[in-house]
Amino acid sequence: MGKRFRCHKISEGRIEGEVVISKDRVMFYLMEPSTGEVIEKGHDLEGRSIAGRILVFPGGKGSSVVQADGLFQLNLKGNMPRGMVIEYPETVLVSSAIIMEVPMVDKVDRQFYNEVKDGDRIVIDADGGFIEIVD
Repeated sequence: MGKRFRCHKISEGRIEGEVVISKDRVMFYLMEPSTGEVIEKGHDLEGRSIAGRILVFPGGKGSSVVQADGLFQLNLKGNMPRGMVIEYPETVLVSSAIIMEVPMVDKVDRQFYNEVKDGDRIVIDADGGFIEIVD
C-alpha cells in the first residue's frame, strides 16, 4: 500500500491511473478532442495529452460554455481524463464531471501536492475520501 491522503468527493467513483500535473489552469476547449492533446499556446501541458490520465490541476479558465463544450467533445471522442484532482472547483466543471461520470475530488491534503510527481500512478477513491500514490 502506498501513501494515502484525505480528499473530498465531488463526483463519485474509484479509479487508478497515471497522473498528469498542470500548474496552469485548464481550458478544456483548447484541447484536441481526437487525441486529448493540449493545444493552448504557452500552457505548461502544451503538446501533451490528458486522455485516459488523472488530471491534477488548479482549476478551469474561460467561460462555462467553452469549458462544458470542451469536455463534451473530449467525452465524445473517448479522450476525457480518467479522473480529476482540482484545487478550485467551479460549477461547470463539477456538473460536467458528475454528468460524464468522471471521478473528481478536491480539498486534498496539502502534502499530496508536494509528493505527487508527473507520471506517478495513483488511486482516487472519491467515495472512500482518499487518494493513494501507488508504490
